[in-house]
Amino acid sequence: MSVREEFDAWAADGRDRGMEERHWHTAKHVLARMPVEPGDAVLDLGCGSGYAARALVETRDAGRAYGLDGAPEMVRNARSYTDASLRDRVAFVRGDFEHLPFEDDTLDHCFSMEAFYYARDPHAALRELRRVLRPGGTFHCAVNYYEESEHTHHWQDGISIDMTRWSRDRYREAFRDAGFHVATQDNIPDRETDIPPASEFPTEDWETRAAMVERYREFGTLLTVGVAPA
Repeated sequence: MSVREEFDAWAADGRDRGMEERHWHTAKHVLARMPVEPGDAVLDLGCGSGYAARALVETRDAGRAYGLDGAPEMVRNARSYTDASLRDRVAFVRGDFEHLPFEDDTLDHCFSMEAFYYARDPHAALRELRRVLRPGGTFHCAVNYYEESEHTHHWQDGISIDMTRWSRDRYREAFRDAGFHVATQDNIPDRETDIPPASEFPTEDWETRAAMVERYREFGTLLTVGVAPA
């Protein structure tokens, strides 16, 4: 099954809204850290329901926000979730990460939450982002599925498309190979997922409370920030 087919099915089942709810726990902290200035053009790569593109306009006063997704049903849903008052500043397009439908040096910043590891060729995707970002522009790449976060490794077993599982060091290396400076890399903990007391373990998903704490509070979301050289 292709990425398009997989996520068209997710959108048809309404699972895009569920992703939005879960991702917001840490995505909002990433969005708050982006150096977006009024009027900037921003891209949400792998936009799903489109929540981040809308938030960048509503809370950061981005001049234009584009949400790109490989699944047409996701794009259709994102458009339908967007209030009419935002539609002159928020647009959603179907596209591939490796062939972005933007001219060189036309975007100020890019955000991606729990989507980058679905790229067929992540190195090509990074080169494309480097191409479309203006000098000084940033790529804020947030993932929960990465090598050090062993509690997420089983996610590959539950999906029919290949996922790229890089380590922290591999992300930094790939960003640099694509021409980015790596400004920062850190973990953003999920402090909103409820963790029951130890007496309630094991649960259906967790053997121990310590493992659940490690997954959400320690590993959380890995954020790598690349900057296009001036």
